[in-house]
Amino acid sequence: MSQKAIDTEHLSRQTGGDRELERELLTLFAQQCATHLRTIHGSADPKARLDAAHSLKGAALAVGAWQVAEAADRIEQGLGQGDKHPTEAAMDALTLAAAEARAVICRCDCAA
Repeated sequence: MSQKAIDTEHLSRQTGGDRELERELLTLFAQQCATHLRTIHGSADPKARLDAAHSLKGAALAVGAWQVAEAADRIEQGLGQGDKHPTEAAMDALTLAAAEARAVICRCDCAA
């Protein structure tokens, strides 16, 4: 993937350069990724899956995780159009983007 997993310049603008707030938001985002991915992958309730994809997209946009946002949007659009089973490629793209973002967050936390 060509983009960075987390757009740190965007995040810095969102937080006014407050590094502690950035860390808190990234930690929260990593937790949201895990929670929402479980729902998207495992829930039998299409509405719960749609809501999880939408929430994950919003959280990703807030922290500058553009690839996660784009992948979650594809899942959300598919579920919103009645596709109860998003394509394997779409699910893989979301899982990979979230894993990359979480890896960056872990490296940031470990380096702090």
